[in-house]
Amino acid sequence: MTQTPIGTKPSFADLCGLNAPQRLAAQTRCLAQIREQGLKQVRFVWCDLHGTTRGKTLMAHAVAAALQNGVGMVSTLMLKDTSDRTVYKVFEPGGADELPGFACASNLLLMGDPASLKVLPWQPDTGWIQCQPWFDNATAVVFDSRHVLQQALGRLADMGLGMVCGLEVEFHIYRIQDTRPQLDPDLAGWPGLPPEVQMIHPGYNLHSETCLDMSDEALTLVRDTAQALGLPLQSLEIELGPSQVEAVFDATDALTAADNMVLFRNGVRQALRQKGYHATFMCRPPFPNIMSSGWHLHQSLVHLDGGKNAFMRDAPQPGTTTQEALHTLTDLGSHYLAGLLEHAKGMVVLCTPTLNGFGRFRPNALAPQAVLWGKDNRGAMLRVVGQAGDKATRIENRLGEPAANPYLYMASQIYAGLDGVVHELTPPPATDTPYGNANAEQIPGDLEQALAALKADTVLNTALGPDFVRYFCRCKQSELERYTAAADKDDFQRREYFSRI
Repeated sequence: MTQTPIGTKPSFADLCGLNAPQRLAAQTRCLAQIREQGLKQVRFVWCDLHGTTRGKTLMAHAVAAALQNGVGMVSTLMLKDTSDRTVYKVFEPGGADELPGFACASNLLLMGDPASLKVLPWQPDTGWIQCQPWFDNATAVVFDSRHVLQQALGRLADMGLGMVCGLEVEFHIYRIQDTRPQLDPDLAGWPGLPPEVQMIHPGYNLHSETCLDMSDEALTLVRDTAQALGLPLQSLEIELGPSQVEAVFDATDALTAADNMVLFRNGVRQALRQKGYHATFMCRPPFPNIMSSGWHLHQSLVHLDGGKNAFMRDAPQPGTTTQEALHTLTDLGSHYLAGLLEHAKGMVVLCTPTLNGFGRFRPNALAPQAVLWGKDNRGAMLRVVGQAGDKATRIENRLGEPAANPYLYMASQIYAGLDGVVHELTPPPATDTPYGNANAEQIPGDLEQALAALKADTVLNTALGPDFVRYFCRCKQSELERYTAAADKDDFQRREYFSRI
């Protein structure tokens, strides 16, 4: 932390311990870029519990002060369910007893990272800065999902390890036909209706070049947006379902990967909307003939000293077959795999957090149903990819839906895997029959079961913090209760997910 000059009042960034020399240097570069590129405004943005970006837009002249003293944010933004209803009764006596610092819709301060400045390609003269919330007593808000991942990565770092993640994200893009249902004041609701749409390709023609041509305008917008934001986009593909596509990203460190997912998901929705398209990361859009979208998370651990892949064996363990984890993975990798299996049921709701996402877990649908792993098996929950000597050896988790909060998704992997490492758990043999194993433990079948499984997992509760788990489950319980009470379940999902995610 830098020294504050004598007689100068410390900034809030000073009090938070943020003003390391590298941050101050990044602030200097950030402010210079704003001037040089003639930006007129900058969005100070934070990722909420549900993976949605929120924030305030500051005029360019206000950015320097905001980077040192924060941007005020009403604390109830952290207490919303997926409809934007405040879950906790913060104005009633005892309504926020579980959440010290949140009573009466108190203020939080968003502290921006000046190194995160982006120039938005779809919005003229506008910058974007990533933020995290702090209490006014200069303590970090532990319910912030990015903070949760940072804490998990700190646990890894204490063991001399880091995490590398690659993203495969399926989603749907539609052409907007009519915005009147969404914007007609007589039809306004909470949440509101989505626009009327048509598909950009007919589907059921996986990786079709013809469908690529049909979808080229929309995919070009996705490509240009991602690349302009500096995201490591590797490929864009036509997926099996009608109007379904997939984006694949190069592997990066875990925190960068999570940040990239937030920026990509929220950025492409805004950029496409401006050009007449509706992109949705809802798992199963509300139409009769669709295919579910998944988010496959490729992960490996690396040694911080030298960067070597900690999952890669130099040679198969003698006497093992390809169906045994130690044929492909190191001892550490094998234990990590076993930890993911051990805590699979508890982690499901952090990987698939919406009611809609559980419709994906169907047989023979390239989505898991049971707690199993397989060697390069896309029907298993965990797919081990690579071989001895392969620097890209990794574990792919196929539980996730594209609406998941990436920070919580990745944190759940770390804590589950580390429990396997610490206790030297041993995984069973790989499966060849991911849908035909009657004795296999089943993945929770709905949101209610998944929340119960998380509450019952003492390891994940301890690692994430019982206060965080209680907070997360209460927010999701609100969503579940409103869905249960809804007379029209399809309309609920159209408004709650298709319109907003």
